[in-house]
Amino acid sequence: MAILFKSLRLIDAETIHPPKDYMYDGEQIQVLNPKIDKEFDEEFDCADLLASKGWIDLRCMCGEPGLEFKESIESLGAVLQESGFCKGVLMPNTEPSIQSKNEVQFLKNRSQNLFSDFLIQGAATKNNEGEDFTEILDLHNEGVTIFGDGIKPLSNPDRLLKVLQYLQKFDGTLFDQSYDPLIALFGHVHEGTTSTIIGVKGIPSLSEELAVRRNVEILRYTGGRMHFQTISTKGAVDIIREAKKDGLNVTADISIFQLMFSDEDLIDFDTNLKVMPPFRSKSDREALIGGLKDGTIDAIVSNHQPQDKDSKHMEFDLASFGMIGLQTFLPAMVKLSLELTWPLLIQKITSGPERVLRSKETKFNTLTVFDPELDWDYNLSSNKSNSSNSPWFDQKLTGKVKYVVNGAKFVKIHE
Repeated sequence: MAILFKSLRLIDAETIHPPKDYMYDGEQIQVLNPKIDKEFDEEFDCADLLASKGWIDLRCMCGEPGLEFKESIESLGAVLQESGFCKGVLMPNTEPSIQSKNEVQFLKNRSQNLFSDFLIQGAATKNNEGEDFTEILDLHNEGVTIFGDGIKPLSNPDRLLKVLQYLQKFDGTLFDQSYDPLIALFGHVHEGTTSTIIGVKGIPSLSEELAVRRNVEILRYTGGRMHFQTISTKGAVDIIREAKKDGLNVTADISIFQLMFSDEDLIDFDTNLKVMPPFRSKSDREALIGGLKDGTIDAIVSNHQPQDKDSKHMEFDLASFGMIGLQTFLPAMVKLSLELTWPLLIQKITSGPERVLRSKETKFNTLTVFDPELDWDYNLSSNKSNSSNSPWFDQKLTGKVKYVVNGAKFVKIHE
């Protein structure tokens, strides 16, 4: 298979490069040498398109096993492919949790023929309950190097300390959504003016900042590697910035929808906007922008959390947390590109995640080609997920993935 992408503008962390012709030979991508006379199976005019290395999502949820009605392995694979992601890190919050070699082997076997690669986050504690440890070394023998409890924080400092020590046996990384669940208890939105106006119990920024500070100090004591997921407050950004300056092995990401909304958007009680961590204040958003620009925040994630209709179609206080975010990821980047620039955004979903994962891949063998100006309808017919818990559902969005290359695999998403 030989494919020619004509007049394609490639984006990296530094710039948007001038148009060039790129050849994909079935294994890797390279600039076409005009002196070589070669026939191609397919040629695509990409004069109006942009592209980058294949995208990586460090945080998405699959319901299988146990919660297939929210998202199955096949449906998540379809969503990742449709959204231009070549890799996705799966959270362990299934039923049962991804906590033994049986679940890991099951996921590997069921996903081996999918276009996008699944990277597995093994549960650090049984059933993600924060108490008894899983068989971490057995999981590592199955190829798992990332551990954490997904949507649940490792709030027990003794367990977090010991997990960091265990992971040093094979240089693994602890992923944690750090917040204090007792300070956040019964909270549904950010604690601030809006929570007071709408009369809903708030989650104070202190809940996140206290946990991030504590976890940084435990990491300073134990050593090891820690990745802070979905940070949302100015204080958390400041603490992680300080930890990096001190030379600790810390990285961080944020959910893309933290940049799209603030707590003020919850005034209408849209349960699709009920997420964890909650949308914070506009000043927190400015701090997140600053953290992205100065490198404190390494990656942007979809935080794709499918919920069935019954989990969301109820009173705000009773509704489940979570939003699907993969198919709307590119439209969100299109909206953010004027403020953040394409090179910065692309860095946070390519080289940034690679740094977190410590990827050693040197070949140019993944590619995501997209049209930043193409309008499309996000609705029941275009949705690839088993769930529809998105505030953008039934709206016209701008930005569509066209072609994706992942190693020896190539797909056309939209002609």
